[in-house]
Amino acid sequence: MATTKDQELTGLARDERADLAEFLRGLTPQEWDAQSLCSQWRVRDVVAHVISYDVLSPVQLVGRFLHGALPGNSPNAIGVELSRALGHDELLHRIESHLTPTGLTTGFHGAIGLTDAVIHHQDIRRPLGRPRHIPEERLRPALDFALRSPKLPAKYLVQGLRLAATDLDWSSGEGPEVRGSGEALLMVIAGRRGVATELTGQGVPVLAGRLESQNR
Repeated sequence: MATTKDQELTGLARDERADLAEFLRGLTPQEWDAQSLCSQWRVRDVVAHVISYDVLSPVQLVGRFLHGALPGNSPNAIGVELSRALGHDELLHRIESHLTPTGLTTGFHGAIGLTDAVIHHQDIRRPLGRPRHIPEERLRPALDFALRSPKLPAKYLVQGLRLAATDLDWSSGEGPEVRGSGEALLMVIAGRRGVATELTGQGVPVLAGRLESQNR
């Protein structure tokens, strides 16, 4: 039975996906094929990834992870590869048909779906030079979950540092401080390159060095 927290975070994830879909409707074919912040993915690949787990049955999900565990494979890459032949309209239709997270993305009370959508929305927008204001009610729980997500490198990147947002009342950790917008902090927690230059504080050189090491 869904809890109030499940319903709240899943609703926020739906709102985030709806905003992403609205943004995607205005992209040109060239922008769909532009490089995203994910080093090996174009914009279209990121879109395919956002909903790649929602369409899997439990049996298919197990198969995806078993196949992804083989040398040279990964579950995320498999999902993207299976969508290579889809056109932009079909990818947009898929995300519009799966605004509410299902399956794996409902994990951690819906925090997976929300955090994944917020981060990947920015993975698309940043390289295209299309900034936006992320609603605080989505950004705050995304920051909180990103710090403990088993799939993000936060434990290594921000250990021994204090993160402090300059545009909302949010901070975490102890140690040399790293200050910046909540969005910029979220993206460095997720391990994205090129964002550390937007941050200030004594902890930035440490964080930047860890990001560089992680992305080699």
